[in-house]
Amino acid sequence: MTAARGRPSLTERRRQETRLEIAETAAALFSDQGYEATTVEDIASAAGISLRTFYRYCGAKEDALTPLLTSSVSLLVEELAGHPADEPLSSAVQATFASASSTRRLADPEQARRLVRVMGSVPAIRMRWLAAGREMQDQLVPVLAARKGAPENSMEVRLLACALLDAIGVAMEHWAWQDEPEDVAELTRRAVRYLRIDEL
Repeated sequence: MTAARGRPSLTERRRQETRLEIAETAAALFSDQGYEATTVEDIASAAGISLRTFYRYCGAKEDALTPLLTSSVSLLVEELAGHPADEPLSSAVQATFASASSTRRLADPEQARRLVRVMGSVPAIRMRWLAAGREMQDQLVPVLAARKGAPENSMEVRLLACALLDAIGVAMEHWAWQDEPEDVAELTRRAVRYLRIDEL
């Protein structure tokens, strides 16, 4: 059976689901018992797959989270693109982040905070987090360009995309490392407001 144009085939969708299940399992284990203490065998066992299947989808332990990062990127960009063009950008960004946060499967805030700390402190994972951020920046540029009525190759649009993502990243890392964390959505709102993007 062939897939409709632009839509992944059933086989590819199943592969994507398997990759995401492995990523979510790894995320829970990394946050609960730490990156170093978690083995590939632990991830495979918790995900209900063989080691051979794990390595078919992930080249190494540090690759396990990548599908979770990339899927989050796509969801955030799609959500933002769906907001009305005349809505203030700061409001649209904040609503997008809040919506994405509420639908994440890693719903336990403490577990999520531990995972963010892992992503920020383990060099191999951080590299993949930064790569996902760059991918998101590339996906975000056309959306921002359309809202601003500017060309996609505009330096200002790329700067805006970079600044937005950095602001959200700083807010999340600040939230993750606080002893008594503030609400992550409020921290994100403060970070986005600080940029004064509606005045640009």
